Amino acid sequence: MSLNVNSDNNAANHSRRFNLNAAYDPHNDAPMALVNPQVNGNLMKTYISLYSKLCSYDNLELALKKCRKRKTQKNYVMEFEEDIENNLKNLKYELESFTYLPSPMTNFVVRDPKTRKISASHFIDRVVYHALCNIIAPIFEKQFINDSFANQINKGTHAAIKRTEKFIRKVSTQRKSPVFLGVQLKLCPTKQITTGFALKADVRHYFDTVDHKILMGILERNIKDRDVIWLIKLILSNHDSEIAGKGMPLGNLTSQFFANVYLNELDQFVKHKLKAKYYIRYVDDFVIFHKDKLTLEKWKMQIDSFLRYNLKLQLHPEKSSIIPINRGITLLGFRIFRRYRLLKKSNAKRIWKRLDAFKKKYDEDKMSQEQIVRSLDGWITYAKFANTYNFRNEVIKKAAELFFQNSYHP
Repeated sequence: MSLNVNSDNNAANHSRRFNLNAAYDPHNDAPMALVNPQVNGNLMKTYISLYSKLCSYDNLELALKKCRKRKTQKNYVMEFEEDIENNLKNLKYELESFTYLPSPMTNFVVRDPKTRKISASHFIDRVVYHALCNIIAPIFEKQFINDSFANQINKGTHAAIKRTEKFIRKVSTQRKSPVFLGVQLKLCPTKQITTGFALKADVRHYFDTVDHKILMGILERNIKDRDVIWLIKLILSNHDSEIAGKGMPLGNLTSQFFANVYLNELDQFVKHKLKAKYYIRYVDDFVIFHKDKLTLEKWKMQIDSFLRYNLKLQLHPEKSSIIPINRGITLLGFRIFRRYRLLKKSNAKRIWKRLDAFKKKYDEDKMSQEQIVRSLDGWITYAKFANTYNFRNEVIKKAAELFFQNSYHP
């Protein structure tokens, strides 16, 4: 899941915090644990001199450019940009002197419709997260399987759904249904039955249960630069977790990246140990397709065991099951079938509640027509990705009646 968090109380603090008493000394740091540098029999490339590139002015400037995208009108962005050069130089000094210390995050709850706790970092810290990912993301992303989606270029929800459709067509077969015509049993030339199965699963409380020690072991297979490791540990420890050494905050760029790194271990297990051909993962949701239900049942037990003993994770007991493909695969807000896709039922119902909420705000002069149009245009663009022509027209007609005197034409 990709979340862009904006919080206006994350004002840029240009005086910055100096953690001089806890200043990091790379020469006195404890030695790193040795990690097997081989994966699937291949010697992994390791990287040593990364921190100087991370702290470079050019990299911080690029990180700022990425961080300010679609946020140029935010007060904290404009304040930071009043003195960009000095602010970046100050941040560069803090990183190079190991006095950088991230500020406590602002926590709030969103309902989308699931209730989630989101943690918003200060703007200057987000620049650091981008600077880190600029350097280490290319190292790990080339190790990811092709069917790992989310938080990567050209690997968004639409790409994942299209890939899922392709797998459904690859695995499923259609046969004519036998029916009685009079007293004879014949094959009906029109009715088709789609066969095949899917293991649809997700990881229980994924972001809350990522184990920091295991994550660092995975990262240290490639990253031998102890200064970069120090920064990663500092970022992980800034999360106010209920269990020490566990969890990552929803909302951080680094959390999204580390989420893919952590479950790449599962991807490699499924592809190279189980030899599953049709497997797709989007953050902590994954689907495996196969013609044989018994094979999927066996794989489910093996995956559950792998997650428990290797990553200290668990499959969600209520959201992990094997279903016939002809029921449709619910993924990323859509129900995906062999030849078409629909909106998830709860998502389809939600638009009517949104229109009712808009109406209340509109009558109270708390929402303008322009704001309603922007929101509806966004929903229509989203809904167009499914086979929703008639449904969209119903929503447009209702919106036109409520707000636009029957003259709304998106």
